[in-house]
Amino acid sequence: MTEAAYAEPILEPDLPIVDPHHHLWHRPGAKGADLPPPSHPFEALTRLSPRYLLDELLADLRRGHNVKATVFVQCGAMYRGDGPAHLRPVGETEFVNGVAAMSASGIYGDVRACAGIVGHVDLTQDEALVAEALERHLQVAPDRFRGIRHSASWDADPAVLGPLQRGAAGLYASDAFRRGFARLAPLGLSFDSWLLEPQIPELTDLARAFPETTIVLDHVGTPLGIGAYAGRREERFETWRKAIADLAACPNVVAKVGGLAMPFAGFATFMSDPPASSERLATDWRPYVEATIEAFGPDRCMFESNFPVDLGSCTYDVLWNAFKRLAQGWSPDEKAALFSGTATRVYRLQLP
Repeated sequence: MTEAAYAEPILEPDLPIVDPHHHLWHRPGAKGADLPPPSHPFEALTRLSPRYLLDELLADLRRGHNVKATVFVQCGAMYRGDGPAHLRPVGETEFVNGVAAMSASGIYGDVRACAGIVGHVDLTQDEALVAEALERHLQVAPDRFRGIRHSASWDADPAVLGPLQRGAAGLYASDAFRRGFARLAPLGLSFDSWLLEPQIPELTDLARAFPETTIVLDHVGTPLGIGAYAGRREERFETWRKAIADLAACPNVVAKVGGLAMPFAGFATFMSDPPASSERLATDWRPYVEATIEAFGPDRCMFESNFPVDLGSCTYDVLWNAFKRLAQGWSPDEKAALFSGTATRVYRLQLP
């Protein structure tokens, strides 16, 4: 997949964007001719971008869209190599806060990369360890740390998630998890959730039990179309839509609209050659994007890049073109919310 194949004119180049979901990482050894064939589509995807640090992020941010700021979301990068296990994820926040400080210096331009940071704490640990870990994240990035993500993604068919299969089903209902989760709201921290479409009701139950905690649904709940769900995506659409509507009835939940370029939905545009245009991507994604925004409303939705993960279907500029095509029917105020306002408010970003 060549850069030239992806080239498109930038739509609405002046529209301000706050990208509320991207990662940074360096995975030495994730790319090379001597590696065995990937066992799962996600493994093939990670080989596309084994290194995604500030230089690579800035290259994407400079592709022509008017990106003002970004939010980093945990991905297990740069954990501390030693010390207490419950504090090792703090290394990721330290690392990203350094990247954010580099961006805030202004020498790389006006964009404020990693203006918000979402880290990780294992909420099932002893409450004292959870409390200490949360406080340490806040100490190392007091101006940017906004919350945590503790993913619950799991499916009975391990072929769905492959290397991303989590430990067990029912994480969000467990007493241990909920004891840790209760620590977030008193600290003013939000919670990002990545799970799969059949698990959305678990998040709804959690949101109802903790109405004072802001919860962010990642990737429109990850519709499925691979593994045991292959060929059944359209059949399951109404089940997904109802689950989204039930979740949207919880006023403390907001939704990230994106992540559909990952392999899990089973779209033919994933790793296609030639790569799909933004028009084709918008056509594929439209039912999920429109249903999510209709359920939550633009003031509780935010478009997300999920880069570099979504590189498996498109480049950064093509992805935002697809979102702009999908948003053509919304008013200027609604578009402002979808592309920047909701993210700025939810993550309490301090921007120039």
